[in-house]
Amino acid sequence: MVKKDLSVEFLGVHFENPFCLSSSPVGNCYEMCAKAYDEGWAGVVFKTIGPASFLIDEVSPRFDALTKEGTPFVGFKNMEQIAEHPLEQNLADLRKLKENYPDKVLIASIMGPTEEDWEELARLVTEAGADMIEMNLSCPQMTTHAMGSDVGTNAELCKSFCAAVKRGSKLPMMAKMTPNITDMVPVAKACLEGGADGIAAINTIKSVCNVDLNRKIGMPIVNGKSAISGYSGKAVKPVALRCVWQVCNAVKIPVIGIGGITCAQDVLEFILVGAHAVEIGTMNFVRPDAAFRIAEELPHLCQQLGIKNLAEFRGTLQL
Repeated sequence: MVKKDLSVEFLGVHFENPFCLSSSPVGNCYEMCAKAYDEGWAGVVFKTIGPASFLIDEVSPRFDALTKEGTPFVGFKNMEQIAEHPLEQNLADLRKLKENYPDKVLIASIMGPTEEDWEELARLVTEAGADMIEMNLSCPQMTTHAMGSDVGTNAELCKSFCAAVKRGSKLPMMAKMTPNITDMVPVAKACLEGGADGIAAINTIKSVCNVDLNRKIGMPIVNGKSAISGYSGKAVKPVALRCVWQVCNAVKIPVIGIGGITCAQDVLEFILVGAHAVEIGTMNFVRPDAAFRIAEELPHLCQQLGIKNLAEFRGTLQL
């Protein structure tokens, strides 16, 4: 009989399985997150919430895909920024999710341009019922240098923002790292010094995906223009595995792995390099029931490989 218990403890929070919906276009409102819970996800990271003064006007189209040999995509380009809904609506959605799904894990992703904003957002999402906080220090398509991946390359700024969040909330908090940096280890160490309880890695990779050779414009095209923005999907997994392995070997802090996960083997690879749990985003565009499917696959794969305990398996990769 294959053991079905996939529960894990991450930063003192119990997850029924190691699968979280990542902060992404598929976790942008109550309905999307509720659907994820219904499909078997143990936790969701609600789309990044910004301060009330930061208003988002999303463009359309804002996605592009890199395909190969008839597959839906091997890589996905996302030009979205943070949640476009008003702050009060986002907070109301958090409250409703926790009320209706009390046994599921609710992670609030937040981002602000100042220490005051980070502290206030941490307080607000705590009051709304979040179980954990994820600091988005890594979004590659923000239009201000005070937010996103530009912040994630500045160790001292990350440290001060982490400290601000800890002033605003006593919830477990993880800092989400950018791969758009030569070495993320110094930044991860700075986040730990600032009070981070865990690390999430990686966010998307700055990219130009497809291009229109006739119009000489990158894809997607919005009013005759495009932009460098985040690349995700299967193609980024090798980069993500490398980053998670480096962080786990340099910083003794729990890590949640993100990047290109599509199946049970991918999950085990992230655990092997040191991750305690995983977040999955892009795969949901192909299989909304990805968590349920992987949860069915994982015990069988563990049995085939002779893995009896994921904790003992974690971080045993030899390089």
